[in-house]
Amino acid sequence: RFFVNFPSAKQYFSQFKHMEDPLEMERSLQLRKHARRVMGAINTVVENLNDSEKVSSVLALVGKAHALKHKVEPIYFKKLTGVMLEVIAEEYANDFTPEAHGAWTKMKTLIYTHVTAAYKEVGWAQ
Repeated sequence: RFFVNFPSAKQYFSQFKHMEDPLEMERSLQLRKHARRVMGAINTVVENLNDSEKVSSVLALVGKAHALKHKVEPIYFKKLTGVMLEVIAEEYANDFTPEAHGAWTKMKTLIYTHVTAAYKEVGWAQ
């Protein structure tokens, strides 16, 4: 859904930037592999919410890699986490209480704040 809602984000992925069909993107092994890495990082953050150093470390690595190596504009992290929140709310509608929504909203903010801090740390300039 992220690439359907924000097709400009595909520019950062040489393997599938020319894919237009959402089903083709969904079946892409490279895209699935990247999605697993993203969810793995988020899982690490969730598992370590009580360890602020670990959370900062994981998200700093993500931010620095995307700033320096991949040259991804940081706004895409806000867009991605917004789409993730939207999908989670739909998929788990019966269990997605206002408290759960609030917790995931805080997670979204945490991710964006730490990632953009890493961008600033490496002197990101657009």
